[in-house]
Amino acid sequence: MADHYEVLGVARDASVDDIKKAYRRLARELHPDVNPGADASDRFKLVTHAYDVLSDPRQRQEYDLGGRGGGDAGFGGFGDIFETFFGGAQRSGGPRSRRERGGDALLRLEVDLEDVVFGTHRDVEVDTAVLCETCKGSCCQPGTTPVTCDICGGSGTIQRTVRSLLGNVMTSSPCGTCRGYGTVIPSPCATCQGQGRVRARRTLPVDIPAGVETGLRLQLPGQGEIGPAGGPNGDLYLEVKVRHHETFSRSGDDLLATLEIPMTDAILGSVANVAALDGDVELEIRPGTQSADVLTIKGRGVTRLRGQGRGDLKIGVQVVTPTKLDRHERELIEKFAGRYRTQKPQLSHFQQGLFGKLRDRFLG
Repeated sequence: MADHYEVLGVARDASVDDIKKAYRRLARELHPDVNPGADASDRFKLVTHAYDVLSDPRQRQEYDLGGRGGGDAGFGGFGDIFETFFGGAQRSGGPRSRRERGGDALLRLEVDLEDVVFGTHRDVEVDTAVLCETCKGSCCQPGTTPVTCDICGGSGTIQRTVRSLLGNVMTSSPCGTCRGYGTVIPSPCATCQGQGRVRARRTLPVDIPAGVETGLRLQLPGQGEIGPAGGPNGDLYLEVKVRHHETFSRSGDDLLATLEIPMTDAILGSVANVAALDGDVELEIRPGTQSADVLTIKGRGVTRLRGQGRGDLKIGVQVVTPTKLDRHERELIEKFAGRYRTQKPQLSHFQQGLFGKLRDRFLG
């Protein structure tokens, strides 16, 4: 790393005024607007960095004691000094293009749980910017073209001489007449007001893959709004929301539901046909089934989004106890209960109702 004193050409005991004079002399010689060579540009950065360190008493003391004196952060001072002396204006690389990339768009889309199982197709209405059919993105009235700006001569920039502590310096700034484009449009398109694009509603076919869930965003590259002057399209993002279902809920790739069965079916067993999202399912209720037991039907859940196969359908059982009995029914229940009078009620771990037990078993 070059010695800062050697870069500025001053002694190690040089005063602040001597350092400032040396910097001004070298800056006039090496400034990019005066000396465009690559070597001069690199030396100008070194000179500026050295001055930034040595002109600050704290950084200079640190540097003299063997520290870096601002380290790489010294080059951050180059921008500050450049702006102080030259107004922050730098030479432009040429006129800017009217064609720019269009913005991205976000659209929220609601789907039913049934659509999530296998995926679905939707025609989505999108209100966005599209290419102007009158000018085809040229921004000009048909039959006309942009003309060179007579203020900047097509460069898109205006050069000015600025007096500074380093003398007269040439600076550049965007042309206010053409806004940096280098051309002006004497006859803007009447349809798009010279923008090359208009707002319109269009229908976009979209395939919603199976397995999506609320909050997931689908990216459709190039389906966003078209850019100014016919620039490339941005992207369209579809944020999915799955509607609530009255019967089924979802846990990952599994579908969950509750089946209410009468007490007699829980005791004796039976067979139940239930309507799943993709057709009927036959369930075997085994004798002695308890509330919160979970019956699992393999492969009848949600299709996996980025994998193969499907999750499971898990059905929690709720045994329904009758609350209204006629005389004959009560006599039968009392006769049945008489055989179990010797079994006393026993305490077990507290459960927050059936759904707490179901949750533990569903997720277990």
